[in-house]
Amino acid sequence: MKIIFIKINILFPFIGSILLLIVTLSISCSTPKKVLYETELRRLRTASEDTLVSHVDEFNNYTGRPESDGPFNASNNKAFLQQNIPFFVSSDDAITKVYNYRWWMISKHLKEYEDPEDQQKYWVITEFFGVPAWASLSGAITCPAGHQFYDVRWLRDPRFLNSYADYFMKGSASRLNQRENGNFLTYLSRPESHHFSSWMIDGVEAFLKIHPNTVWLHDMLPHLEVHQQVWDSLFTVHNRDSKTAGMYKILDLYDGMEFSLSAVLGLIESKGAYDIYTHENWRDYYLGWGTTDKAAQSVQARQFPKAYRKGYPDYYLVRPSVNAYAYANMRSLSNLYKLDGNVIHDDAVQKKIKMYGLRAQAIQQNVLNVLWNEEDQFFNTYSAGDNPFGIGDYEARVRESVGYTPWYFNMIPLQDHHKYEKAWDMFSSPQGFYNNMGMTTAERQHPYYNEQAYAWNGRGWPFQNSIVYKAYANYLRHYKKEILETDKDLLYDYVQKLSHMHGTAQLNIGEWYIPSDGEAFGGQQDYFHSTFPDIIIEDLLGFKASHEHKFTLEPLLPENKWDYFFLGNLRYHHHDVDIIWKKDWDPQQPGDQSMLCVWVDKKLVGKRPKLNGKLIINLKN
Repeated sequence: MKIIFIKINILFPFIGSILLLIVTLSISCSTPKKVLYETELRRLRTASEDTLVSHVDEFNNYTGRPESDGPFNASNNKAFLQQNIPFFVSSDDAITKVYNYRWWMISKHLKEYEDPEDQQKYWVITEFFGVPAWASLSGAITCPAGHQFYDVRWLRDPRFLNSYADYFMKGSASRLNQRENGNFLTYLSRPESHHFSSWMIDGVEAFLKIHPNTVWLHDMLPHLEVHQQVWDSLFTVHNRDSKTAGMYKILDLYDGMEFSLSAVLGLIESKGAYDIYTHENWRDYYLGWGTTDKAAQSVQARQFPKAYRKGYPDYYLVRPSVNAYAYANMRSLSNLYKLDGNVIHDDAVQKKIKMYGLRAQAIQQNVLNVLWNEEDQFFNTYSAGDNPFGIGDYEARVRESVGYTPWYFNMIPLQDHHKYEKAWDMFSSPQGFYNNMGMTTAERQHPYYNEQAYAWNGRGWPFQNSIVYKAYANYLRHYKKEILETDKDLLYDYVQKLSHMHGTAQLNIGEWYIPSDGEAFGGQQDYFHSTFPDIIIEDLLGFKASHEHKFTLEPLLPENKWDYFFLGNLRYHHHDVDIIWKKDWDPQQPGDQSMLCVWVDKKLVGKRPKLNGKLIINLKN
């Protein structure tokens, strides 16, 4: 370059001087910025790790907390978390702290289980600490497993989810029936892996988008199929003449939602065995565990002993939740078979890909045709058409948060998604699900709304927050033509409220909260039945994983909320990823310097001035 410019200078002194000046200015602008980006990467990576260490020291000194279920405790959890979690730090200290707290909590639920049935060790993930009566013999419970897969998939070490999936899909939990003890409130025997509803096959696919492993997948696929076949055989409506024929059904309790208003409305409309429930007195019999004791003493319970189990009605519902889970599992089976082997020349695999794809479409159509109510502009719940007791095919005209579950799995067809988007008006409405301290589980305008009872009639539950916030993020990214600042503000408002509910003096995640005026979670402590790291990484910051050798960044963080964030130490497709967004990279320079920078294996591979929008990063093989 110098030789060229010397020649230019000799021939055209004036023009050469201008060109040389342009090149010099270019170098002086670009090189310092690159150095600035690299310097800030080192600084924020160190700051994020130092912040994690400081937080873990604080968390380990919390008093009155449950002991760890597994090998990671105050003696070694700091090192484990430093080696495994994606580091995160932002200008919002409260959200940063809750993010680190949730990883600390998760580490306490990673448990090594020596299975006497299989004569081998498994890594399992617990929800409650210990081995409650409604858990599998290992202490793990299927109810939150979908959430657990979505959070734990971000750990750098994939062995925990590999082993957890092995345990439920092909280990003893897939064969041993759930213990029918005093807590067993149904007459339907089933394996431990199916005691509660879940979307674990979809969870396996979400995990493999972060940590691809075709060898493990090939071995696992037949077991994933059998897992879904059990759902098909035990939890579908078998009355061919019913409106809900072939759809998936579940009891409130075993959908993880002990008492719902949709069940209440169906029970009130029922006769015979469920005459006990009326508009005036249902609260005495189906609103918390003490009320089922009263139902057990009723005349109806004595006359129809199979209609109740210890006062809990054996009344199945066709809910948007369990049907969306089945759709997701079928779709994942089709997707996962596409990843398995030489699918082009394997006719058997091609048939499976097509079959599971068609079955997913059939479930999708049933949900759209049956559960969508045009007048309510919402996905409602029906009672199962083959209920042996109580009214069948009854539509409960109440909007419940489970009605948003189809968006969690992008189940709404793109070609006519506008037909369904009015449902989201209730997400921001005080007459719907919006409340002062967080989201409700039933619409506030319903006359039976109740947030004080231990039920899903209004009280806030982080389990549902995790589903609905991802569903809303998916709606914005995949369906909405233009994402407005007010849309992003609404998501951020909900995430911030969830973070504030963790408290300040000693952080905690519990079972439930009071959405109108609650200041803390109630129930259990350090309880793993919801997500938070995944909400930050995928939903708010927009790291979208793929089976392809790439990822997409599409943040939904409003640009006016934070000054910066760093997300790094993230292991993805065998690469290390670091991401920084800052408003002001150099305080000495005036004006807006917003820049989103992405490093893969310590090399700057992409950047964009604006925080919001879509940035696709292709990885090298």
